[in-house]
Amino acid sequence: MFKRFSFLFVLFALLLAACAPQPAPAAEPTLAPTEKPLMKIRLPMGYIPNVQYAPFYVAASKGYFAEAGFEVEFDYSFETDGIALVGANQLPFSLASGEQILLARSQGLPVVYVVGWYQQYPISVMAKSTSNIKNPEDFRNRKIGLPGLFGANYIGLLAMLYAVGVNENEVSLESIGFNQVEALATDQVDIVVGYAANEPVVLRAKGYDLTEWRTAEFVQLASNGLVTNEKTIAENPEMVRAFVEAMLKGVRDTILDPDAAYEISFNYVENLKEADARVQKQVLGTSIEMWRAERLGYTDPQAWQNMQDVLIQMGMYSDPLDLDLAFTNQFIP
Repeated sequence: MFKRFSFLFVLFALLLAACAPQPAPAAEPTLAPTEKPLMKIRLPMGYIPNVQYAPFYVAASKGYFAEAGFEVEFDYSFETDGIALVGANQLPFSLASGEQILLARSQGLPVVYVVGWYQQYPISVMAKSTSNIKNPEDFRNRKIGLPGLFGANYIGLLAMLYAVGVNENEVSLESIGFNQVEALATDQVDIVVGYAANEPVVLRAKGYDLTEWRTAEFVQLASNGLVTNEKTIAENPEMVRAFVEAMLKGVRDTILDPDAAYEISFNYVENLKEADARVQKQVLGTSIEMWRAERLGYTDPQAWQNMQDVLIQMGMYSDPLDLDLAFTNQFIP
């Protein structure tokens, strides 16, 4: 908005013998527009700084967030914390997995999923190739290690089990924290559950031959994406649209030039320069496989129906939710 200051100068010539011609008024000064200050927001990421967040680092580094009007602080707290804060309208956005949206809404939190960042549910179940476990039906009576009975690892495992007709009480679930690599390497458990772009890549880099099953091969589920709330959508839809578009520019650029995105991540992920570049680039490459779509950011309604069916089958909640309120594609370019 321009600030205009008008100054009217009327110059009178001294009367001498005759009146001199009156000079024209001075031209009104032109001032540069005042730049609108950036909106500072904190974005809960749900995990530690990692090359998998390269699209957000790219969007920040290339100024996409700033062009959209945002100064973004990356917050690496749990996704459940982010969901709670967005649901209470204390933060405008968070990253979260699809099941967290439905679980939050079942508890009355008005969160809404607005970007399908991952097109495939990113959970893998893996065992050593020497274990003679050939398919998920062979999980029966096996010890399965996962971070805990919560989150995407737990949901992804049970969705796979239900898809092949194995009941939860037919396996032994062990809460091992985020210690899947060591637990499988040292045979503390027969099987581990983790993110497809993390634990399988690390284990193979350490020389272990694995048999891997991805949840996405058995059932399509609503996966990781961007979340806001009903109030923000109703009162400030253009803010949501601007953030979504900036985020998706980062996703697009990362897909098109992963090497450049990897180098940008050096500024955000401590010790990434010292890490094994081959492994870290494979982590990023595997992640990119799960982001690709003809329409970046689109979320499939059937994936949400499948997710709800799994959660009800698990006893997470009993009454079906109105899924049209849980997600929207209205902000996807």
